[in-house]
Order: sequence, then structure tokens, then C-alpha cells
Amino acid sequence: MASRSALGRALSHRDSRIFFGGSMVAWTGLWMQRIAVSWLAWELTGSAFWVGMVAFCDLAPAVFISPLAGAVADRVDRVKLALWSQVGIAAQAAAVAGITASGHMTIGVLLVLEVLGGMAGSFAQPARQTLMPGIVPRADLPAAVAANSLTFAVARFVGPAIAGPVIAAFGVVPAIAANAVGYLVSGLTLLLLNVAGAERRGHAGKGGIWAEVADGVRYAARHAGLGPLLLYAALTAMLLRGVQEVLPPFVERIYGLGAESLAVLTACFGVGALTAGLWVASRGRLEGTTRLAVWSGLAQAGATAGFVATGFFPLGMLSAALIGAFASVQGITVQTLIQAATDPVYRGRMLSLWGLITRAFPALGALALGAAGEAFGLRLPTLAAVGLFLAAFAWGLWRLKRMQAELEGVPPDISAR
Repeated sequence: MASRSALGRALSHRDSRIFFGGSMVAWTGLWMQRIAVSWLAWELTGSAFWVGMVAFCDLAPAVFISPLAGAVADRVDRVKLALWSQVGIAAQAAAVAGITASGHMTIGVLLVLEVLGGMAGSFAQPARQTLMPGIVPRADLPAAVAANSLTFAVARFVGPAIAGPVIAAFGVVPAIAANAVGYLVSGLTLLLLNVAGAERRGHAGKGGIWAEVADGVRYAARHAGLGPLLLYAALTAMLLRGVQEVLPPFVERIYGLGAESLAVLTACFGVGALTAGLWVASRGRLEGTTRLAVWSGLAQAGATAGFVATGFFPLGMLSAALIGAFASVQGITVQTLIQAATDPVYRGRMLSLWGLITRAFPALGALALGAAGEAFGLRLPTLAAVGLFLAAFAWGLWRLKRMQAELEGVPPDISAR
């Protein structure tokens, strides 16, 4: 009941309903394209390395673009930035679908298009998330953050559930084209929002854009809570998220199954994420959030080990759901802590660093896992990554109390400066 109350508050505002409705449409298309492009790369090459490289090219541009995108989002009209970045994503999806339908798609062309899509996505993420404080009252912001993550989790379930049968019956082109339509529709809905003026536009630029990027990185590094939290989340993403980015080889080599089972596993990730997200939203308090962010990493590591322990598909489905659940817990708690502890002047830049973590570090993990999988098979490299993560967890546990003190206290009052 508490979760419904919190989510009800987040969705009780006209603008939030438009915002999250658009997000649902876009992200459903996004997950349809991710399944389709991953399968397309597997069909083109039959190589785990190239499937990992495609994921890397989609996510890796965040390394260079996300810090810049966050600084831009702190300076410009965020609605226009979100609109045009989503139009860019739609154009990329249309290009992938069109070239594939023409029969001229190659792995090289696909890699280039995925880089372009990753660049547009890196601008869209901070632009959209910085709008949330402008469409709901401050008291409802934690519920809005949870609703944002739950929307993504629902799309992660619905998108693959649609994509699997579509790919099996008609091939990858319709699933990719759906993303072009989804992002175009979502972008246009932004024009209907009435965003508070102070939140719609960032602050006036005080210097060069790269100086502001550097200032944001220094702010995160100096912050005794945000810096360690973001580093821990980055290590989790790099060591554990690669499995989700290179699923086709796991489906075929470990479980001996096809595209329909790939969609089933991805939907299991989404079901777990949705269930856990509802639970996190039901807590309704900041206290204990940092502890959840740290311990959910360890639980995700255990579920990842279970995913590759055997070729028994029902166990794989259960493990996928648990991975999705604990990844969702960490994602929601980290975002909530960023929103609660960050000086509003730096909000776009801190959210862009979070975007970098969720996009670039899984890409690094996917690339390493795909390359190692060619030489050693998929099971051993995955278990090695889990073993390395245990050291990261020990470090996170050591820093936990200090992070709690910094992140769960009273947010900074910049008016007193």
C-alpha cells in the first residue's frame, strides 16, 4: 500500500503522467532494439566478441559524451536538449532498420551506427532526468525517482516480451523500427510539459564548457559520499553487468536455445527489476538507502554466479530475475542518494556521471567478457569477474558508515553561500 501511495503521489501531477508515459513508450522501443541489434550482431558474425563490441559501441560513447552532456544540461533549455537528443535516437534506429531491410548491413556499419546512437543517448539521459524536479514538488521527488526506475523496469519486461515473437516471426527490422517510432513520439510529448522555469533552464555559463565539466568531476571526487558511491557503482557495472549486454552467446552456448529464449531471459531481468523497484519505493525513507546500495551489489554477484553455474534454463531464468532485482535496488538507491545529496547547481553533471556509469562501464565489461569468452568460454570469465567484485564489495563495506553520514544527512543549502 505504501508503494502505491508513493507512486500515486508521483503520478498525481499532469506533467509527470505525460513525462513517464513518454518514457514508457521510448524505453519499450529501446529494449526491443537492444534485443534485435544484439541478435542481429550474432547472426552477422556468430562471435561473442562482436556481440560484445556492438554493446560496447552503443554504451562507450558515454565515457566522453556524458560529462559534456551533463555540463550542457546545466546551462541550456533542458526540454529542447531532451527533445533533439531523442529525435537523434529515433533517426539512428530508423537508419539501422532501413539498412538492414535493404540487405546492406554489415558488422562495421552496425558498429558505426551504434556509436552514433550511444552519443545521442548520452545527451538524452541527463536532459530528461534533470527535468524531474521541475514537474513534481520537492516532497514528491523521491517517489518520482522511483517511478522513473520502475518505468524503465516495466519497459524492460514489455519490450523483450514483444521483441521475441516479432523477431521470430518477422526478423529484426520491425523491432528496431519500433524504437524509431517510440523515441519520436516520446520526444514530441516533451512539448506538452509545463516545466518550472528555474528547472527548465540551467545556470548561466560562468566559463568554458570543459571548465564546468572539470568542476563537476572535482565536486564528485571531493564529496565524501558521492565519490565513493559512484566508484562502487562503476565497479559493479563493469564487473557484473556485462552478462546482460552479451546475452545471445549465453543463450546459445550455455543453454542451447534461440531468440525466443533470449527474450524470455531479458523479460526475467525486467520482472525482477520491477518487483524490487516496487519494494524500494514502498520504503518511503532515506535512512538505510546507502546500505542497500552497497549490499545489493553482493547479492547481484551471487545471482550472476548462479546464472552461469549450469545449463539448466529454469535456474537461468531465476538467476536473471534476481540479477534484475538487485541491479534495480542499486540503481534506484544510487539515483535517490544523488538527488538527495547533490548541490542543485551540479545536478546535471552528477546525473551525467551516473549515466556514464550505467552506459560506459557495462560496455567495458561486455567487451572484456566477449573477448575472454572467445578464448576461455563464457562461464570461467564470468566467475572470475564475480571473484574480482568481492574485493570491490569489501572496499564498499569499509566505506559504508562514512558514506551514510554524508549521503543521508540534510542536503546542502546553497542559499546560505
